[in-house]
Amino acid sequence: MKRLICAPNLVLATMWADQLTAAGMTATVQRAWAGSISGEIPPDQALPEVWVMDDDRHAEALSLLHELRNPPWRHWACRNCLEQVDGPFEQCWNCGAPRPAPLRDE
Repeated sequence: MKRLICAPNLVLATMWADQLTAAGMTATVQRAWAGSISGEIPPDQALPEVWVMDDDRHAEALSLLHELRNPPWRHWACRNCLEQVDGPFEQCWNCGAPRPAPLRDE
């Protein structure tokens, strides 16, 4: 069992662990409730941590975690309503139309 990352909060730690587990790597959240004793221990030791159970898949888990933490940033215009969309979104927030297929590799 190896530690992957200290998460800034329990919500992100749980989401990351769930995504890793869905990808076939068993991951757990440790120190989930240690925040309740911050002040008695150093604050950085009270943050939740994501751990991968299989040591051999640690590098793969780090790679997937990097992708989850750094989604692709795009800027595109909706062909239906001409709304300008920024960010890792695959559909228009205004009308719900899907992002048009790229004309070239992104």
